Amino acid sequence: MGIFDGLKYFFGGKAAGPKKAVFKKRAKMSIIDVAKRFDLRNRSGQGSMSKVWNAYDNKLGRMVCLKVLDKEKTKKFEERFSSQGLSKPGEGEICMELRHENCVQTYEYGITTDREPCLVMEWIDGMGLNYLIETNSPQLKGNRVNFLIQLCKALEYLHTQKYLHRDLCPRNVMVSKDNVVKLIDFGLTIPYTPDYCRPGNRTGTADYLAPEIIKRQSTDHRVDIFALGITAYEIFTGQMPWERAMSSEETLRRHLNVPPREPKEINKNLDDDISKILIQAIARNPAERFASAKAMREALESLERTDY
Repeated sequence: MGIFDGLKYFFGGKAAGPKKAVFKKRAKMSIIDVAKRFDLRNRSGQGSMSKVWNAYDNKLGRMVCLKVLDKEKTKKFEERFSSQGLSKPGEGEICMELRHENCVQTYEYGITTDREPCLVMEWIDGMGLNYLIETNSPQLKGNRVNFLIQLCKALEYLHTQKYLHRDLCPRNVMVSKDNVVKLIDFGLTIPYTPDYCRPGNRTGTADYLAPEIIKRQSTDHRVDIFALGITAYEIFTGQMPWERAMSSEETLRRHLNVPPREPKEINKNLDDDISKILIQAIARNPAERFASAKAMREALESLERTDY
């Protein structure tokens, strides 16, 4: 059941579904007075459905990342599932279940006094992977394979927990100053069950959408492998497998009809074995990709050269 059923539970009105089930799901939620509890230091980011601050949490006595979701956009997104009879868990519910060193830790989730869903998460002292790639940061040197192995571990864990991320991209990966990779932003994450993998769910970032999503076919965990493969390609080449298009529609068309560029055409210093891994991860046919994040991790760990 979505987070807006929780709003009804806290602010009056009849919540959807059995009372006992609603109570169990919502027992962990809090009503959070942002102005009283937090010292908002600066805005650290903004997505299409949220605002993010670096803040001092007076309750926890530490710096945290405070994410406040746009209530109207969140409600509209959840209605995509409720209209199909699906009770999708909210981002906060999902994040509270995740406990892995390569996934951002969430301390608490709830509703602000303005009735906006919010999450209180660990503050990561580092930079976004997208920034490291765009600036060709020295932090990448010698760490590319290491970063990817950590990302594979995050996906392995997520899939084991029966969730699909559905928006893996460099923008949704943080890298700490100590080179620890953290997968973030589970706003589009869905349960990994047949009902949620039915044809039709086309949400995500265009540059990272697998062909089966574009064609509105049934999906599985290999859509995350495809997105991981695009991310890996960027880490090693600084570019996308397909030349950037002027529109999302053209981007999707290229994913379906145009072969990706060979990685060595862009970075001549790549060995054949790493180029093979990058191409396999973004195969148009899901059956030709790595069967799992674990399989991709093991391929990376078996590389003779890991000093990229």
